[in-house]
Amino acid sequence: MSITSDQADKLHQLRRPTFAELYLPKLVTVWREGYGAADFRADVFAGLTVAIVALPLSMAIAIASGVTPDRGLYTAVVGGFIVSLLGGSRFQIGGPAGAFIVLVAVTAERHGVDGVILATMMAGLFLIAAGLLRVGTYIKFIPYPVTVGFTAGIAVIIFASQLRDLFGITLTGKEPSEIVPKLVALAGGLNTINPSAVAVAIVSIVIIAALRVWRPSWPGILIAVVFAAVATAVLSLPVETIGSRFGGIPRELPSPALPAFSLAKARAVLPDAIAFALLAAIESLLSAVVADGMTGRRHRSNCELVAQGAANIGSALFGGICVTGLIARTATNIRAGARGPLAGMLHSVFLLLFMLIAAPLASYIPLAALASVLVVVAWTMAEKHEFATLLRSSWGDAIVLLATFLLTIFRDLTEGILVGFAFGAVLFIHRMAEMTGIEERTPLVDADRPDDGNGDRVPYDSGLAVDRDVLVYRITGAFFFGAASAIGSVLDGIADKRKAFVVDFAAVPFLDSTAANVLGRVAAKAHRQGIRLFITGASPTVRRALLTHGVTPPRARYRQNLARAIADIKGSAAGEAAAD
Repeated sequence: MSITSDQADKLHQLRRPTFAELYLPKLVTVWREGYGAADFRADVFAGLTVAIVALPLSMAIAIASGVTPDRGLYTAVVGGFIVSLLGGSRFQIGGPAGAFIVLVAVTAERHGVDGVILATMMAGLFLIAAGLLRVGTYIKFIPYPVTVGFTAGIAVIIFASQLRDLFGITLTGKEPSEIVPKLVALAGGLNTINPSAVAVAIVSIVIIAALRVWRPSWPGILIAVVFAAVATAVLSLPVETIGSRFGGIPRELPSPALPAFSLAKARAVLPDAIAFALLAAIESLLSAVVADGMTGRRHRSNCELVAQGAANIGSALFGGICVTGLIARTATNIRAGARGPLAGMLHSVFLLLFMLIAAPLASYIPLAALASVLVVVAWTMAEKHEFATLLRSSWGDAIVLLATFLLTIFRDLTEGILVGFAFGAVLFIHRMAEMTGIEERTPLVDADRPDDGNGDRVPYDSGLAVDRDVLVYRITGAFFFGAASAIGSVLDGIADKRKAFVVDFAAVPFLDSTAANVLGRVAAKAHRQGIRLFITGASPTVRRALLTHGVTPPRARYRQNLARAIADIKGSAAGEAAAD
């Protein structure tokens, strides 16, 4: 039996999901599936674990963004709760993100904190509109080198933004926001380095790094910050703290209020609001994809965008800053055993309790310790291995990666993403075949087709037609970032229902890094579930790209053609049956 893409489309059109089904929060889905006391206990533990990680990070990100630490907590409490309440991903954790530090800091410098809050609310409206217009589907088309490039660029900027507090440098004027003037100004203040601040930062980084190696289940960031605060208070260290710079943090949420609005102000912050919305959409959907890969579940991207929009509006009403999905905290949530969105909601509740109870103690936290936290975050998010892999993979990937990376650092994040995407299109679309399709074949049937003259026709095997354990997929045409999302979704679903499957690349002339990365995730999922994946017909160039991106044995087995792969699968099955 052979199902063409046109036939698949017709079958898909027989039952289209309704609006309510597409935008139903995952919280309702989890509840309908059955939610018991054991699930609740697991979510309580996961929520508490994430809250412990989010507490110092939320304050550190807010400070680095040029606003007070309490606004980071408001963002995590209000925005994080709404993301989990309404979101299309059951494990997503929302809150302030390191990726927004540059954008928020620049907006605060240009338009003040009121401008940041207004831009955040406008970004929320844009995100809701994008979700309702189903733009989330197209955000997945961003090439992989672009995401790695802007993430690495943001990591460099975050690191540079923390040098002042990390070394306790005193500047005579205001610290510049652009990276080159910033480094020049910091170099001019090297004679004011505070040895106590340096010592606090070094000890904090050592504690975090050591606990990640020896006690990875412990909240290393919180332990380091608490240790630094206690040492600062007991030893009376001459370092700047949250209390000395900001006067501490409040012990309650403020009353909701609309931001100051005028048409002139809205026009002024419109570019910043668009940048907030674009980055929030990309970050949140990337986080949801990571969560899908870790759990085997599937998020609804447009529902997630609507939730992110509502969360940004809610955060702005309480004086918070931008909200997005957070990859590291979402992964922590999953590893802590979360069962559903309630874990994210409880994480916000626990943060609120921490704020109400421990607010006076936050005044003793040294800024050097929070700077060390963000330095560790920057090091982690830099995606160093992926960066090096893309530089080696091809000259096209390297150009897209470096253009995005350098423009993000020296120009503007939005400009880096847009130019990187444009370069990706120019470099890869010309290689794309007129049509990229995916064809399910169980098996390859010798149908009424004109002979291509090469004699590579595969005979029909009637046994495969009824084999429910083995499935063969053929990808035809250029497999590039524009098709990677759709084809990846199909391939990813195979691992839920087959014991072995074959992906035939015989008709694929070109494979880019985005597509190779998708196959890497599929191979990893299949390997975790004990499903054998065979890659057949891959040209040396395609095979090299797949190997570079982690599609390696034992995750995948490479065979010259389909017949050899099927024979190996059947031989293994016969051997297992004989052993039984």
